[in-house]
Amino acid sequence: MWGAIIGDIVGSVYEWNHIRTKDFEFFSEKGHFTDDAVCTAAVADILLHDLPAAETLQTWCRRYPRVSYGGWFRQWMWHESPEPYNSFGNGAAMRVSPAAFLNRDDLDDALADSDRVTAVTHDHPEGMKGARATVHATWLALNGEDPAAIRATVAAEYRYDLSRTVDEIRPGYAYNETCQRCVPESITCALESESFEDAIRNAVSLGGDSDTLAAIAGPIAEAMHGIPGGMKAVARERYLADAGDIVALIEEMYGGG
Repeated sequence: MWGAIIGDIVGSVYEWNHIRTKDFEFFSEKGHFTDDAVCTAAVADILLHDLPAAETLQTWCRRYPRVSYGGWFRQWMWHESPEPYNSFGNGAAMRVSPAAFLNRDDLDDALADSDRVTAVTHDHPEGMKGARATVHATWLALNGEDPAAIRATVAAEYRYDLSRTVDEIRPGYAYNETCQRCVPESITCALESESFEDAIRNAVSLGGDSDTLAAIAGPIAEAMHGIPGGMKAVARERYLADAGDIVALIEEMYGGG
C-alpha cells in the first residue's frame, strides 16, 4: 500500500507533463496524492473490515472529491445505485495492492479479494485480469519469487507480453489509461528495478499515465525491495498531512497484515 501511494505522489507531477527520463526530482514540491491513493485506501478499508465494496469505495471517494477521477468513475461514485460499467481502465489495477499484502499466505484468497473490489466497477474481462495480474505479481514478490519467475508466471497466466525492457518500451509508449497498455508495462518497470525508487523512476520515465503506472509498479517493487523509512516519513509528513484517515489506515494495515 505504501508502494502505491508513494508511486502516486511521485508520478502525479508528470501525469500531464510527460517526461522520458529517469533523471527527475523524486519528491517534488508540486507532488500530491490523487485518486489512486484514495481508492487504494478504500480497498484496504474494505478488506480489513469486511465492508461492502461499492458503498465503501463511494464513501472514500466522496470524501476526496477533487483528486482527478476518471469521467465514468466520477459518475459512478455519485450514483445512488452504483452498478459496474464494463470498464477495462487502469483504475482496476492501481487500487488492488492491499489484496496481496493482506493475503500473503494464500494466493486464492488474494485473487478472490481482487475480484471482489474490482467487479463493482471494472467488470470487463480485461479490467478483472489487470487487477488480478497486479495482485498476483505482488503476491509472488511478497513470497520471495525472483523477477524471472514472476515474469514467467504472469506472462503465462495472463498472456501479457513481458518480453521487452523498459528502454525498449519507452520510445514508442503513448499515454494510455487501459489495463492492456498499463499493467504489463508497470509490471516490467518493477521487475527490472534495482530498488523501490528505481521502479518508480522506470514507471514515470515511460511518459504515460505516470501516477497510475507508478501506483501499479510501486507495490510490486515494495514487495521486492522494501521502502526506506525516510521515504515513508516524507510521504506522510509532506503529502498526507491533511489525510489523517489514509495514514491511520496505512498504519492499521501494516500492523495487522
